[in-house]
Amino acid sequence: MNISAETRSHLELEIGHVLFMDVVVYSKLLTNEQREIQRQLSQIVRSTKHFQAAEAAGKLIRLPVGDGMALVFFNSPEAPVQCALEVAEALKAYPQLQLRMGVHSGPVSGVTDVNDRSSIPGAGINMAQRIMACGDTGHILLSKRVADDLAQDGWWQPYYRFLRR
Repeated sequence: MNISAETRSHLELEIGHVLFMDVVVYSKLLTNEQREIQRQLSQIVRSTKHFQAAEAAGKLIRLPVGDGMALVFFNSPEAPVQCALEVAEALKAYPQLQLRMGVHSGPVSGVTDVNDRSSIPGAGINMAQRIMACGDTGHILLSKRVADDLAQDGWWQPYYRFLRR
């Protein structure tokens, strides 16, 4: 395949470490409850140290996604998992906020959407969303790729529960 230099410049891919999360049963909430849940979730996420560190270093992109959000970290595969654990810990004080999360590392590419806002689609985002969708309230599910990366550090072993089919 012959790809011109001009076309190639538009295909720049990076590996993003994606934390995708959504609120379970969000659509059953009243509009004012949805707004309050979104406010609380944003506050919780912004208060995590891994979010703050990546944001300060310019290594984070935030994407609103309906009833949740996607956070794309560009520092390490551990960052979205650590952030997810921090969010899960903070959620103990918010029993009304039922959240599920999925993490995957994969290719992403920056684009401008129809509203002239920056966005970052790609297989990394899509797979994190699919993984999250397999979970239920309180679950943090990791792709095999992320699990394999983290398995290199024994610190993560107590957190692993593998599902087998």
